[in-house]
Amino acid sequence: MQRLANKVVIVAGGGGGIGAATAMRLAHEGATVVVGDLAPDNAAAVADRINMGGGRALGMQFDISDEASVAALVNAAVDAFGGLDALHANAADMGAIMRDTNAVDVPLEIFDRTIEVNLRGYLLCTRHAVPALLRRGGGTIVYTTSAAAFVGEPERVCYGISKSGVHALMHHVASAWGKQGIRANAVAPGLILTENIRDHMPAQFKADVLGLGRSPRLGDVRDIAAAVAYLVSDDGEWINGQVISVDGGATLR
Repeated sequence: MQRLANKVVIVAGGGGGIGAATAMRLAHEGATVVVGDLAPDNAAAVADRINMGGGRALGMQFDISDEASVAALVNAAVDAFGGLDALHANAADMGAIMRDTNAVDVPLEIFDRTIEVNLRGYLLCTRHAVPALLRRGGGTIVYTTSAAAFVGEPERVCYGISKSGVHALMHHVASAWGKQGIRANAVAPGLILTENIRDHMPAQFKADVLGLGRSPRLGDVRDIAAAVAYLVSDDGEWINGQVISVDGGATLR
């Protein structure tokens, strides 16, 4: 299915895990993909896989917390491929997430870093993507978010705050530019078995999470990639300003 033919899409944070799977899925459906990642070798490797499979992709280093770097990523897509039709904001600092605790104990540097990447970085992506999308007559932004924004976890307070902010940002974009053809939505994954999680997360924890859900399995990166591809495509044309939970029914809203 080539429902994304002639679309140019940036995956901001596409060097591994959900981002890499999404870049591959978008390319499989015909999109030209610009893969940005803090690790340049990872971004290049994903782009190489796409190009060797017959698609079109560009991999480049970028830092979502640095505005000049974000601007360069958007400009690279426009310069190399003539414009921008969609952006998937997916970058995160996993080290900060692992040190995130509660409102009383969390080090403020962890809060600052989490907001810098998860919220300020997503704002920077939005700030530079929106004008490029408008020049194409509209387009799509899909943000990776989390159920942590609405379920009230006893830990990861900074992460939950940042993702709640992303929801507000997404709603703002849909409201401010929806009439001009820009759609903004968020995908909230459940526990996704990335390669790192599959190899290092204790089996009992995975079993506990599975027991809390309403699916016979845990999530795969392809589940999120499929949701992003749908939202970017014309099939998702009448979806705007929504948080889509892709979590096997772990949350019901």
